[in-house]
Amino acid sequence: MADTTNVLTLEYEIMPVLAQRRSTRAYSDKAVAAEVVEQIFAAASSAASCYGEQPWRYIMGSKTSSSEAYEKILGGVLEFNQVWAKAAPVLAVGVAKLNFSHDGNANGWAKYDVGQATATLAIEATELGLQIHQMAGFSPDALRAAFNIPEGFEPVVVFTLGYPGPASALPDQTREREEAPRTRKPLAEFLFEGAWPTPAGERYDQATV
Repeated sequence: MADTTNVLTLEYEIMPVLAQRRSTRAYSDKAVAAEVVEQIFAAASSAASCYGEQPWRYIMGSKTSSSEAYEKILGGVLEFNQVWAKAAPVLAVGVAKLNFSHDGNANGWAKYDVGQATATLAIEATELGLQIHQMAGFSPDALRAAFNIPEGFEPVVVFTLGYPGPASALPDQTREREEAPRTRKPLAEFLFEGAWPTPAGERYDQATV
């Protein structure tokens, strides 16, 4: 069953699963079955990538099946994110392979492609009634050391995965962010046909997760 909490409303109707995707901070203590986790990560394989390189790698830790890895990932997350992320049953690190396999040259699109893959698995998770929350607040060096990530690979994102839970379980400030109406910039502010304009009054406060 899809998560229908705080569904995004846009100026055009889009696929429901896209409008239902959100970056929740409140998680249920319900465990995520191994086959569901694998189905979600399998969706990353459908993402496009430069030369079909598929430069994404994921390190996953589950509270129920790989608690040591879970704690290592949590330890690499900055404290302000740990406060809520520790409730999620699954944590993951998205890692980019920085060079092409076919010629060894630098892959300038590797991080972009990891983003595409992670966005794709986020939609699969939403379709199954789960949510992920992607974080920039983590220490790449701590994760590299914790998991012996070799040269040529770079951690680019950490995210939670789980079934959404009640916002009431969150600290006050975090709960307010969780319950705030979701808004997005109007199309006219980011879609330009024919030329590059100089948009007036860009609103950077219109990007709540």
